[in-house]
Amino acid sequence: MSKKKKKPKMEFRYYQMPSGSPVLALLGEKWVQNYGRDIDYLHFHNYLEVGFCYEGRGTITLGEEEVRFSDRDFTVIPRNYPHTTNSDQDNISRWEYLFIDVEEFLRKIDDNPVRAEKLIRRINSRALFLNEAEYGTMAAKILKILDIMRKSEEFYLEEACGVLLSLLAETARINRPSDEKETEESGRVTNMISKALDYVSRCYMEDIRVEDLARYCHMSETHFRRLFSDYMHMGPLEYINTVRVQAACEHLKKTDESVADIAHKCGFTTNSTFNRNFRQIMGTTPMEWRKKPEHYERQLLKFDIHSEEGW
Repeated sequence: MSKKKKKPKMEFRYYQMPSGSPVLALLGEKWVQNYGRDIDYLHFHNYLEVGFCYEGRGTITLGEEEVRFSDRDFTVIPRNYPHTTNSDQDNISRWEYLFIDVEEFLRKIDDNPVRAEKLIRRINSRALFLNEAEYGTMAAKILKILDIMRKSEEFYLEEACGVLLSLLAETARINRPSDEKETEESGRVTNMISKALDYVSRCYMEDIRVEDLARYCHMSETHFRRLFSDYMHMGPLEYINTVRVQAACEHLKKTDESVADIAHKCGFTTNSTFNRNFRQIMGTTPMEWRKKPEHYERQLLKFDIHSEEGW
């Protein structure tokens, strides 16, 4: 009988976000060091990591890619993305870091669930390794947030969140897939479709019919369906059910309410309709999803995961 091949080690380094804050800053002398001493494995985090290198030299591993880092380079690494930083031998590198709860932050400030999810998907689609010389505005935003968090003056969190939204928007633009239509980059959303999205965001728990949405947007149902589907790449009813399922996920994650009560609160008239749509959109049942709301990337299953709090 053949012996099972031992999985390579990988470390899950998790952080606890401060209460009421979407961002945690790691600042100061602790992060002036020779990175990677006696470490030959990758790690990942439970939040998006933004790192800025003030000075130093070495190698960063991002998944299966290795890049050389030096002064004024910076990284944007999605949560659950395997990576590690290794300074050159005898080199002391100075980094500072931001950890960001992207999902909670964007879902809270954007009342359009589909738009928020699009931003989240873009931001988490890949890791970025950039330099201040080429991406000066993005670097300036990172340094601004670090400075705000360092000083912690009155209303500092409100100020940091304002800059953070701009940083995440720029990250999403950089991660824009090359096959998207050029017009979408300029923020193409017609007033009519915007009205429909906003209406669904406010009223998804009510009985919404497509003909009502069309009337609200002052057009025929046939014309509305065509325009909506062209822009959203899904039909109006599918969009409504997606918003409802996403709202249900929040209830499942944060409350002990029954699945039936959650289905009713989120606009589904029957449990069977809720279960069918939930499985279609989320790939599992509401009860199964509630037991494991965090779905790590499949590649992490290749590793022997060891958990550590922070660094």
